[in-house]
Amino acid sequence: MVDRKMEENIAQFCAVTGASVKDAKRFLEKYKKLDVAVDAYFNDPNPAPTPSRRHEGPSTSKLNTLFDKYKDPDGDEITANGTIKFCEDLDVDPENVVLLAVAYELKSERLGEWNRKGWLEGWKSLGCDTIPAMKTALVRLGDRLGSDPEYFRKVYQHTFDFARNEGQRSLGEVLSHYLGMFAQTKTFLGIEIAQAFWSLLLPVGLKGGALSHIVNKDGDNDISMNGEEGWKDEYTDWWFEFLAEKGGKGISKDTWAMFLDFVRTIDAKFEKYDLEAAWPSTIDDFVSWAKERLASGA
Repeated sequence: MVDRKMEENIAQFCAVTGASVKDAKRFLEKYKKLDVAVDAYFNDPNPAPTPSRRHEGPSTSKLNTLFDKYKDPDGDEITANGTIKFCEDLDVDPENVVLLAVAYELKSERLGEWNRKGWLEGWKSLGCDTIPAMKTALVRLGDRLGSDPEYFRKVYQHTFDFARNEGQRSLGEVLSHYLGMFAQTKTFLGIEIAQAFWSLLLPVGLKGGALSHIVNKDGDNDISMNGEEGWKDEYTDWWFEFLAEKGGKGISKDTWAMFLDFVRTIDAKFEKYDLEAAWPSTIDDFVSWAKERLASGA
């Protein structure tokens, strides 16, 4: 007799893959964990010629019905209120970093907003047309965001683009009202909005390996330096302190983009930083500031 947990996993497996109950049970019994079983199903090099493998994929009708559930009554976009309801149905905190990966996959152009085209194309590419399937997809996206350097980079870069106001070059100029809906006690002004996103993204990448230390980057070839210590969690706090002392209108797109490479390549003592390289001046100044702090033992 199939237990309740297995029944739930079978339902989610079928929703994500379009597989038959028989195939779902077979993969789940073999691989035990739902996400592992789903990956194994999609990566199966010798798919069986069963009707389940000829499944047409996620239903446009189901996705449209879900979109209509969350969209604004007077428009054809999902905005803040709909996003909050969507997050409640997904059992996910609106400030969970995985939603930045969802924003990338669904090609969201603005913070907390989703258009129908991106919704349909994004969820179809992820193999989802139900809330249970989307919940499973979020687990997979979260794992990939933390562990895959190139995927992390794509989400990271998209975060800058969708978080800023259209036509503006600085994250510091983003309106803060949307984030305020999720965290009423927080006010994000100026560079603080960039810090909010760094606070979400950097810990995940550092913990999962997406931001693992490398000695240099040559095209697509990262050279790992397992014996050399790199960026530390406390340095993120130092970066924020430095930015607060420095002031300014916000974080430019150039600084946002190159900070990612800086975090991956800098050594723990900031000794191998090349001042002659084309780093943004903000990062140059931070390195000098950090060296002084290290020297003082603070």
